[in-house]
Amino acid sequence: MLTNTSLPDINNEIKISEETIKKFREKGHTLTRGLLNKEEVEAYHAVIRNAAEKYNTEKRKMEDRDTYGKAFLQIMNLWRNDDSVKKFVLSKRFAKVAADLLGVKNVRIYHDQALYKEPGGGPTPWHQDQYYWPVDTTNTITMWMPLVDITVDMGMLTFASGSHVNGSVFDYEISDESEEEFDKYVKDNKFEISRATTMNAGDATWHYGFTIHNAPGNNSNIMREIMTVIYLADDARITAPKNKWQENDLKTWLAGKPVGSSADSELNPLVL
Repeated sequence: MLTNTSLPDINNEIKISEETIKKFREKGHTLTRGLLNKEEVEAYHAVIRNAAEKYNTEKRKMEDRDTYGKAFLQIMNLWRNDDSVKKFVLSKRFAKVAADLLGVKNVRIYHDQALYKEPGGGPTPWHQDQYYWPVDTTNTITMWMPLVDITVDMGMLTFASGSHVNGSVFDYEISDESEEEFDKYVKDNKFEISRATTMNAGDATWHYGFTIHNAPGNNSNIMREIMTVIYLADDARITAPKNKWQENDLKTWLAGKPVGSSADSELNPLVL
């Protein structure tokens, strides 16, 4: 196994096209192919899988979980516990793409998430990520990267294009209720539904915090292994929590900093 010092360097900055940036801001999402090459993704796949297995706390059988629990295994902020994963999460290559898409000079880490959808795992309901985040900006973005080649049958991330423009829509956590209400909202507003047919390991999607999205269940016999990194614009500030989930996020991902202060705790470093 590769050691931390022998992992590939993924800090070189790459330039994305102005057309990609323009479409991202219009649609609220985009796809970048080959963000990691084969050697790079194989190396980081191994260390992320090991860390996810080590820190996973979900021990219930599938049939004993609710809709959220069936959607994926979720292991968060691995970068704080594993130096090898930290090299991935604090990659300047990724951060520069995030900053360019948002149109900001720098981005901060909000947190990472390993999202592993098991064979037979259920669908991820329609939702907006930023429902959970007590921050004052719409300049938030998630990188969603498969660590294995995936198809639609494995739970491909699916977007309602243009759905980010109205900001927060409903007061719903990820649930059966969010699926029902957002599904009606998406249909009523005639948002284009967009998702890739296939993604290779090392490709990545990017979406705004308010872009409505979901994912089908995993109908294959292969674990859908995804690593995500959530970024905030460098000038993001903390707002008063609007629900219990934002109260938890303030404590967990923003170190309990005061409302109105910069989102610049030790948990939220600048990356560039």
